Amino acid sequence: MLDAARFAPKFLGESSRAVVQFLMTQMNADGGFRGRSAASDLYYTVFALDALEALGAQPQSELVRRYLEEFGDGHGLDFVHCCCLARCWAAIGRSDADGKRDGILSRLESHRTPDGGYATGIGGGEGNPYGCFLALSAYEDLGRRVPNEFGVVGSLVRTMKSDGSWSNARNAGDAESDYANCKGSTTATGAAVAVLNRFVSISPEEKQAEGLFDPGLTARWLLDRMDEGGGFVAAPGTPAPDLLSTAVAVYALEILGVQLAYLRDALLDFVDSLWDGRGAFRGHWGDDQADSEYTFYGLVVLGHLARLH
Repeated sequence: MLDAARFAPKFLGESSRAVVQFLMTQMNADGGFRGRSAASDLYYTVFALDALEALGAQPQSELVRRYLEEFGDGHGLDFVHCCCLARCWAAIGRSDADGKRDGILSRLESHRTPDGGYATGIGGGEGNPYGCFLALSAYEDLGRRVPNEFGVVGSLVRTMKSDGSWSNARNAGDAESDYANCKGSTTATGAAVAVLNRFVSISPEEKQAEGLFDPGLTARWLLDRMDEGGGFVAAPGTPAPDLLSTAVAVYALEILGVQLAYLRDALLDFVDSLWDGRGAFRGHWGDDQADSEYTFYGLVVLGHLARLH
């Protein structure tokens, strides 16, 4: 996704400077970046750093480094923020995290599930795509290979739905949820596709021969999530598209080999409708506040489309 975002300036042109300026205004004096509140947040710091890198800009790395040092090896952080800590270190220089690597990865392994996957919470019986995606990313950010790769693949293959989609619902907090009857989500499906692509070839013929999954079926499910307004919705029945789902869908469809040129104009119109004029993007039409996360997703979509162009 970061590789794609680097192509966004081909569409942004001079507006790239405005995006950099917006992102820099989100940086606090402690070296972190704010999200929807004034306080620094590791989660939003990830997106700000990645967006700045995609645009060829860098904040004061020493200030960011001091901010990250406050979190040590991730003690006290939840799974998502522990993965964010790994990503932030990778963004400013992975070698600085050498003394913290083992502690961070140990905390991630506490979220390993019996089926070989990763769950965002502790104690789940099955992994979910979001947990697997974040864990894989964190391991690679810290220069390590995720243990038992086949376990991760097996977890995802077993939890794929008959329509080719995935859901994160089982580990969302409802222990009694019937996973089979939960709707698939665009983000979970994109995460699963990304992880599977990392470990095995995405060729439809090979997938079917190996008994894994049918990329064509998954691609059709994702394409069915495209709204007439030009973006992608989060799940079947969701009334309006959003920028996160759109970025993930475009990313996954490219992995699956779908030619997106025919969707280019509609996607450009949708992304343009979320530009707030200050150099940032909003998450959806009802969102009145732009932030670093959605700005990064805007760059991802534009970058994918720029590569087509």
